[in-house]
Amino acid sequence: MNYQAKWLWYPGDLEKYHALKQNFSRVERGCSWPAFWKSDGFRQRVVFRRTYRLETPESFTVFGPPGAAGYADVNGRKYPFGQPISCEAGEIRIGLHIGCIGCVPAVYVQGDVICSDGDWTVEDYCDPPVPAASNRYFTEPEQNVAEWPMMETSYAPVAAEEINGGALFSFETELTAELEVNVLSEKEALPLVYLGESQAEALAGKDCYFFCRPDPETRRCPRQAMRYAFLPGYRAEEVSVRAHHRYVDIPVRASFHCDDEELNRIFAVAAHTFSLCCDVFFLDGVKRDKWIWSGDAYQSLFVNRYLTGDKEIEQRTLIALRGNDPVTTHINTILDYSLLWILAMGEHEATYHDEAFLRRMWPQMVSLMDLLMRQRDEHGFTVGRQQDWVFIDWADFDRDGPLCAEQMLLAAAYGVMARYGSRSEKAFYEKEKAALLAAIDCSFWDAEKRAYVDSFTSGKRHVTRHANILAVVFDLICEERKREIAKTVLFNDSVPAITTPYFRFFELDALCKLGYLKEVLAEIKSYWGGMLKLGAVTFWEEYDPSLPLEKQYAMYGDPFGKSLCHAWAASPIYLLARYFAGLQIDPASPTGYNLHPADGFFSQLDCVMPVKENNLTISIRGGQLITKSSDALENREE
Repeated sequence: MNYQAKWLWYPGDLEKYHALKQNFSRVERGCSWPAFWKSDGFRQRVVFRRTYRLETPESFTVFGPPGAAGYADVNGRKYPFGQPISCEAGEIRIGLHIGCIGCVPAVYVQGDVICSDGDWTVEDYCDPPVPAASNRYFTEPEQNVAEWPMMETSYAPVAAEEINGGALFSFETELTAELEVNVLSEKEALPLVYLGESQAEALAGKDCYFFCRPDPETRRCPRQAMRYAFLPGYRAEEVSVRAHHRYVDIPVRASFHCDDEELNRIFAVAAHTFSLCCDVFFLDGVKRDKWIWSGDAYQSLFVNRYLTGDKEIEQRTLIALRGNDPVTTHINTILDYSLLWILAMGEHEATYHDEAFLRRMWPQMVSLMDLLMRQRDEHGFTVGRQQDWVFIDWADFDRDGPLCAEQMLLAAAYGVMARYGSRSEKAFYEKEKAALLAAIDCSFWDAEKRAYVDSFTSGKRHVTRHANILAVVFDLICEERKREIAKTVLFNDSVPAITTPYFRFFELDALCKLGYLKEVLAEIKSYWGGMLKLGAVTFWEEYDPSLPLEKQYAMYGDPFGKSLCHAWAASPIYLLARYFAGLQIDPASPTGYNLHPADGFFSQLDCVMPVKENNLTISIRGGQLITKSSDALENREE
């Protein structure tokens, strides 16, 4: 057998198939809730081709997914899948024709010479042939591409108690797990199980998000976010439970230790939070909806580059979010999430410099930008249609007419398109960006307030932080105006505060770019440290310091609607690594990075960060900086 063989599929189809499974997996109090946006599917019928020139006879076998229909065409003769096919020496022209309704059409070719390596092409009976796709997760013939390979680690509960007429089991931390339940008493029926991120949720009965009876054969509940399990009607000694934590193998490559134990704890909890949200794709959270959202994914890119350095999950997520052409609706139905997808493509390329992926996705970047540009008004501002959600953040915006924050994102997206386009495309998008920035300045800048207003059509001249923050983050204004905005907006208590960790990411990023690291560090310790003081083992979708613990769980009008493990709450990893440890990933640099640790914050620092395939160790002792790459033979001192 040739061990280079792997499963092959049409590029993008595997991601779209598993994205459908992911976005249709939400279960809320016994009710299935598929994602509420347009769902693009995968190709059902493709053909893989390859020509060999054999020096000796060869035998090979073709495998497809369960339920697939197909055959192998070898020099014009048809053969069934699953049976050895013998070939004489000479030219062998192979076409593997496969159709599949319930799963992505894929093939695995097992043989010594003829095998499914990286040199096959695939066609969809519409477009020209393209190189077949594969990945490191599907390399064995017995695998089913419909099921993503998972690792599994089992955990026993750390505590059990009898409460409210049942048994409550607690685990050390939150997990995405299949809970196994074994009844030790003479009771025959498997118990009803209530799973919660918090003890209060597990004990909430009908208000608990997820409850079920274990499968009679496996005695397991479906994989679900959980830290607490409540079994009503049972005593703790009548049952035994174990949590089988199932996860995609994406190793954490980073660590962070300094002379501030609170910061160390914040980094560790953020890392655990983010790891739980790294599944086949970046997920927003692991309990409530578990959908793939573009805004969440954009921020996940920044954390991921400093925690795992795994570019494949980024690419899977970007492919899944974008879907197919022609594009007729915005990603997740949200206007700004389409813009953030284009910005995410730019961030991915700036981090990994994967020219092949960029070129593959470029036509879809252009078509999505065309949709955004078709929605522009007479000023050049992009506006939402009736079916669009103009989000930006959970905040009280003046939404009359075009929203300034959207135009800031559009200007930044023009910049990405100009950076990576051809010479003519570069000139076109640079011109559009310059015209848009001039129009923003004319319509949204308030000379008296010295800030950008939400809307220029209502006459209210309402100021929120969001557009002003984006102007700083994406470097759309001069340094003088950035300093002005810091004074009139960012440090102005009369401007409503940011309340979500989602947009707090942008705000703290802006402050870091402006050099206010002391203030950012205080906010990290106050906000994320505040969650730790309330006993958080993962970081939450939202945190209000004024509320007691029992009132922290409600959101969206639901008593347990808040996600207690949310990807966008892991941003301290990015902030600490990028601005305090001072690591900037730069593929254009000979080392792949630039390093400038912030002065005056650490007398002792030991951290490891991923840089491409290597790990960079950064140490500070007595003011001396020592770095070492995983492939270096000796320390390099600076």
